[in-house]
Amino acid sequence: MLKKEKKKTIAMTFSITLILIIILFVISVLKTNSFNRMVHNEDFTGKAFSEDPKESGVDIRAVPRSSTWTKLFDLNNEGKTEHDYQAYTYDFTVSNETKDEVSSFTFKLTFDREVFLLSAWNGALELHQDVTGNEYVATVPDLREFHPEDYDLDTVTVDGEVLVRMKAGDYLVYLPSSSEGAMEIPIEPHEGTVPGIILYVAIDEDISGSGLEIEYTFHRLLQSEPLFWVSMAGLALWLIALIIVVITSAQIKKYETKHERDNKIIQESIETFTGFIDAKDPYTNGHSTRVAEYTRLIAKEMGYEGEELDRIYYVALLHDCGKIGVPDNILRKPGKLTDEEFEIIKSHTVRGGDILSSFKTLNNVGEGALYHHERYDGRGYPEGKTGKDIPLVARMICVADSFDAMNSNRVYRNKLTKDDILNEIKNNKGTQFDPEIADVFLGLIKNKKIVME
Repeated sequence: MLKKEKKKTIAMTFSITLILIIILFVISVLKTNSFNRMVHNEDFTGKAFSEDPKESGVDIRAVPRSSTWTKLFDLNNEGKTEHDYQAYTYDFTVSNETKDEVSSFTFKLTFDREVFLLSAWNGALELHQDVTGNEYVATVPDLREFHPEDYDLDTVTVDGEVLVRMKAGDYLVYLPSSSEGAMEIPIEPHEGTVPGIILYVAIDEDISGSGLEIEYTFHRLLQSEPLFWVSMAGLALWLIALIIVVITSAQIKKYETKHERDNKIIQESIETFTGFIDAKDPYTNGHSTRVAEYTRLIAKEMGYEGEELDRIYYVALLHDCGKIGVPDNILRKPGKLTDEEFEIIKSHTVRGGDILSSFKTLNNVGEGALYHHERYDGRGYPEGKTGKDIPLVARMICVADSFDAMNSNRVYRNKLTKDDILNEIKNNKGTQFDPEIADVFLGLIKNKKIVME
């Protein structure tokens, strides 16, 4: 029963632990998916044109190249002769200084003054213009191959170049390219991409006062989530523990099988030997086995279990082994024994102790044979031990042996009645029997664990 409860507890512990590990894994998956769905937005207005890049996170810098050129913009045919606009090539460096992959991004550039767009690379531009009080939106896949007739955008032509006019408040949204040639997304950890725009502004002006915002999402790998590794470590420990339990259980089962086989061999060998002893006297046939069973019941009632209970049983089974050396004519004598014959009978205790002295498999196996005729009051034999000085197993056997003798027919008398037997045990508590063991035995009879025919 205890083994079943132990196995049930172990199985339940492993099940609960595995459930907790699965819960941690599911939480790590949910956290990762939630993080990947989150849209991040940052405003770099002013900062992107002046401050140093951030050392962590996602950053965007707008830096104009030093080489520029100028152009004459006489849009109203006023007869201008001097160049009044200069071109800027702006590189928008988007850098990822995180441990996660940037799966997508867009940036929004809101102009604070009038500019004219000439070109952009590598992605598309989503242009937002205020045309006669209404917003017009158009997405141009590649401004380098812009065909104005395909759109209703506000454009101008200067020296044969078609430019898109963006007034103050107008804005563009840069849509990065994932084509094989550009491959602006995804952005790997600690890497970046550099889209560019060429535009014209009035000479001595720039777009550093324009608004610049970036919107992006991450693709975090599940392995980057700490809870994932916690769950994996837990699973590894769980598997190791399971393997250990399986191997240990197999070894224990193998040991138990061998132990049971060895116990069976020991028991059969001892029972065979005690059978020889009991066969010497037909009137006591089965006596050793019955005494062993009664002794085991006493020991079990007193809290013994497992191997110790088995050991007590075997010790009791061998308690009369010394009778093998007692002549049959004395054992079977129907009349009263002479003093000399009684001394020979008494010697079976010492003979039994000597026989079992070489039996090392069972601890103190000779105690039962040597001391089971000792009395609690010290008037027993062979040594006249008293009280607790008598080994406990011998005190148990003493009660069991006396009970079986009274409850069996002998060559010299018939068995006693139930009442006589009970009275004998009660009356001899503290004299012949250990009072505690006698009470235990009487309880076994009362509760019908020992049935008297």
